[in-house]
Amino acid sequence: MVNWQVTATTIYCDAVDDEVTLMVNKDWSVKCTGYPRYNQTNKDARNLLKKKGRLLGRVLECEGPECQRAIQYRDKLKAEETPTAASKPADK
Repeated sequence: MVNWQVTATTIYCDAVDDEVTLMVNKDWSVKCTGYPRYNQTNKDARNLLKKKGRLLGRVLECEGPECQRAIQYRDKLKAEETPTAASKPADK
């Protein structure tokens, strides 16, 4: 069981060429602050990503809830919270 309610980190997201905050809740759900800003349903965001992409010479696109950066951060936290066999006391 985790001893926190929510944890967060800010990373540079190369998919949108901006800093975003990844939040993981106690139930292991993940949220990225970049998704509401850069999702493809937002016309202004699409135009911004196209413009930035042209300047960078590559396609920029928010990966949404399936983002590997968010999933990797959540999995890293899970691994830190899960006790390993080496740290468990031996049964007598």
